[in-house]
Amino acid sequence: MLRRETATLPERRAAALAGLRAFQESPRGKPRRLAPARYRKGRVRLHDYGAKGGTGRPVILIPSLINPPFILDLSPETSLARWLASRGFRPLLLDWGTPGPEARDMDVTAHVEQLLLPLIAKLPEPPVLAGYCLGGTIALAAACAMPVAGLAMIAAPWHFAGFGSAARADIDELWRTAQPVCETLGLVPMEVLQSGFWRLDPARTIAKYVAFAGLEPGSPAAASFVALEDWANAGAPLTYAAGRQLFEDFIGADIPGRGTWRVGGATADPARLSCPAIDFVSLSDRIVPAASAANLPDRHDLGAGHVGMIVGRSARAQLWEPLADWLSALPGTR
Repeated sequence: MLRRETATLPERRAAALAGLRAFQESPRGKPRRLAPARYRKGRVRLHDYGAKGGTGRPVILIPSLINPPFILDLSPETSLARWLASRGFRPLLLDWGTPGPEARDMDVTAHVEQLLLPLIAKLPEPPVLAGYCLGGTIALAAACAMPVAGLAMIAAPWHFAGFGSAARADIDELWRTAQPVCETLGLVPMEVLQSGFWRLDPARTIAKYVAFAGLEPGSPAAASFVALEDWANAGAPLTYAAGRQLFEDFIGADIPGRGTWRVGGATADPARLSCPAIDFVSLSDRIVPAASAANLPDRHDLGAGHVGMIVGRSARAQLWEPLADWLSALPGTR
């Protein structure tokens, strides 16, 4: 990708490589630690960010299966989970854990039925589900399968046809190339998924490393870049069945958007939601285009990008505060 994008720009190639080297050699410090785990189901954990167990309404923050959960608790200054706790809620951050080859047949549907729904049932009251990216897709399915107090979808795809024919064809090509090895492994390595993200906007991928090469080492801007890129490049593999369902059934056949995805004995359909629900949609999202949103009746459009809405400079104004206001207005909020 670097050779193709910089074929006639040797100076830019050198700058990108310098930025990559600087990123690799940047000091990391201690690994980020999530709050203590309160509930468990198999390899999955719910980390409790409520002070001493919390007394406010439980809000399960559901990240994507693809990247680690700490994007929602990136640093002490940039943590949606800790900020919501400071506002009186009881955030429970879900960590999907690391699957082994024995879980190869657990698809996305099974992640909802066998892991998420049993965790929800452990709570003393129905929680609000707030799902980010594919976590929002999963959250909507769960909200159709059992009673919850509310649903917030954040940059979450539902109508996968909205990715567009060109992007879906590109993703299909990626899966056809990687599928035989993934089937043998029983897992879909993060490298397969990351290469798909790079394809979405290769020029931007290179540009951010070019820009990093010019930052002062150890500066706040450099530290923020390293933390975010470490998150973007980390993550457990997907089970083979989850990867196959994501690539073939969701992106390829759009079973959620066509209303044919059944979870927990119920059809996962936005029209079937019986709880208050809101959809936070980025109009500048390069990863989950706005055209793929569920288009819930209560839709809140944002100008920040897919990751910027969570951790960017405008995240608090564009997402955190509107989300907290919506949570506070839910019936029964203490």
